[in-house]
Amino acid sequence: MHASRPLDNLNETKPKVAIQRCEVYDSEKVYSALKSSVDLLGGIDLFFKRGERVLLKPNLLVAKPAEAAATTHPSIVKAAISLVKEAGAIPVVGDSPGIGSAIKVARKCGIADLCKEMGVKIIDLKDSVTVLNPNGKTFKRFEIAKEALEVDTILNLPKAKTHAQMFLTLGIKNLFGCVVGKRKPQWHLSAGIDTNYFARMLVDLYLLMRPSLTIVDGIIGMEGNGPGSGDPRKLGLIFASSDCIALDTIITMTLGANPEELPVLKVAAEDGIGETNPCRIAIVGEKIEECRISGFKFPEKVVSTNFSAIFPPFIERRLRKAVASRPRIEHKRCTLCDICIDTCPPGIMTKESKIMIEMDSCISCFCCQEMCPHGAITSKRGWLARFIK
Repeated sequence: MHASRPLDNLNETKPKVAIQRCEVYDSEKVYSALKSSVDLLGGIDLFFKRGERVLLKPNLLVAKPAEAAATTHPSIVKAAISLVKEAGAIPVVGDSPGIGSAIKVARKCGIADLCKEMGVKIIDLKDSVTVLNPNGKTFKRFEIAKEALEVDTILNLPKAKTHAQMFLTLGIKNLFGCVVGKRKPQWHLSAGIDTNYFARMLVDLYLLMRPSLTIVDGIIGMEGNGPGSGDPRKLGLIFASSDCIALDTIITMTLGANPEELPVLKVAAEDGIGETNPCRIAIVGEKIEECRISGFKFPEKVVSTNFSAIFPPFIERRLRKAVASRPRIEHKRCTLCDICIDTCPPGIMTKESKIMIEMDSCISCFCCQEMCPHGAITSKRGWLARFIK
């Protein structure tokens, strides 16, 4: 298993988050911005050592072209490969998409071509092994892709996007790709519609995988109906840190939201993991006040609906239905491709003349919305949700 690196804020110093401007996906400009970001954090040699095998973990969600902003842009991966090689380390690119293979997605978004050009292997994270997680607060055991554990360390390369279930998908959420695709529905089923439970799993997974460095592609992000079918939004920013909790905090604020609105940061703060107080995070490079994004379109907030400890079952079921956000199918855009049916963890979607969802059994995991290739599934809040803050 790769060696985990300590969180910055577990030491005496504040965790650092670097912000750099980069307006376009020009290879030279992207490399310069990435190198400047890493230099502000101490230089690439601080994170990767000569001879180490480094997994570059981009967001390879779905096979769409780079301009759709559903995946990490090839120029970000190319610059990251160059930096890892400069440290004398050995880069390999890998992920485990929800549908299909990493290689197939990489071909579609342009990452495969650059990896071939640079002599870097692309691997599918496909073989699950069970490992203990002694640092986890709640989840002490995980099934993780063996390939992600056989490297020396990880360079995490997320895309800044919205996410129907988790509000945003940034540094912490991107590591869910280290769970083999066919195992992901099991986590959604076990989490049910308790958003905080799923968020706690993601935070504990982060504590297990602990990437040495995370660089977030925020040049063109995604807003609205993310993470797969939202609208590309120019942000013109690159973020970097060795601490994903601090990093996600600063990005969330830059986009105009309160960190507490991001479920993974909410549970991290509740459990005393990492640093979510921006006053105790050292921002280097650009000033956050000068980089804030106005009018960013967030998804509807998913309200955690675990009322079972408070109310009897017959009341809990009604409250859950009234509060929970649910997937909504726009039938005019639906092509009846069956991907949502095949993706649905509880198996409650069927196809007749149109796609139907058994809403009483829906767990609000939004896997259908995430994997729909046509943007035909959005989210709809329960009528009671608007009264709950």
